[in-house]
Amino acid sequence: MDPKVTEGGLNVTLTIRLLMHGKEVGSIIGKKGETVKKMREESGARINISEGNCPERIVTITGPTDAIFKAFAMIAFKFEEDIDNSMSNSTATSKPPVTLRLVVPASQCGSLIGKGGSKIKEIRESTGAQVQVAGDMLPNSTERAVTISGMPDAIIQCVKQICVVMLEVEYKSPPKGATIPYRPKPASAPVIFAGGQVRADPLSASAANLSLLLQHQPLPAYAIQGQYAIPHPDLIGCIIGRQGSKINEIRQMSGAQIKIANAAEGSTERQITITGSPANISLAQYLINARLTSEVSGMGTL
Repeated sequence: MDPKVTEGGLNVTLTIRLLMHGKEVGSIIGKKGETVKKMREESGARINISEGNCPERIVTITGPTDAIFKAFAMIAFKFEEDIDNSMSNSTATSKPPVTLRLVVPASQCGSLIGKGGSKIKEIRESTGAQVQVAGDMLPNSTERAVTISGMPDAIIQCVKQICVVMLEVEYKSPPKGATIPYRPKPASAPVIFAGGQVRADPLSASAANLSLLLQHQPLPAYAIQGQYAIPHPDLIGCIIGRQGSKINEIRQMSGAQIKIANAAEGSTERQITITGSPANISLAQYLINARLTSEVSGMGTL
């Protein structure tokens, strides 16, 4: 099979995996499951939603490419509808973009980015969608998150181009070794964003200011690493990184401004202030969560 076929003529079966927050999943499922049922019937695609009490869920869409794209379009337009509804009682003057996150095997991300970023630049320019490929793999997996934002039509065209790239990779140079899929874990300590406050309407104008509290929960004094007991690291360090490398990476990937305040005397809380567009803030919050989840999942207990 040569996947280089005109748009809509990819007569193959594909699987696309999306990473969604609980609220987004609720929107897709709808009252008594009516929305997802309609999507399945009208698109002809299989749509499965991972179970479990997790802050994140995996939505898997499988079927022929035309069915996949129909289902994806229905999801993108449903999210736009949600945005429109949220703005109905708002004084916002600008409409935030629809944002979706694909889960893509890390082995395919190089082809998606292209030499010197040429391919991802081409996709951005030809579709009008914003595309960001996460630098780190999702916790305990060999997959990365690819965040797409824009108007629904732009997102749909972007996904079609990403699918062509993925098919070409599979056809020309299948990855060696099995892909370890990302599986969201139930929420556990630390409570990553506790007492979060929206200081400005996130749908207003071009910038919003989201102030979040990073609260350290009581943790054991030591963690087991191999056969050695080591002092437990300060969790804020995994966000900042050596000489600020990680926080700078999150700033660059998200496009948001991020400030971490010093802890007040006698307090275990550090305040993180994220400033930017709603899409920038959402991506920055996701990247910070991913860093902390990765850190916590790698810790043992005595």
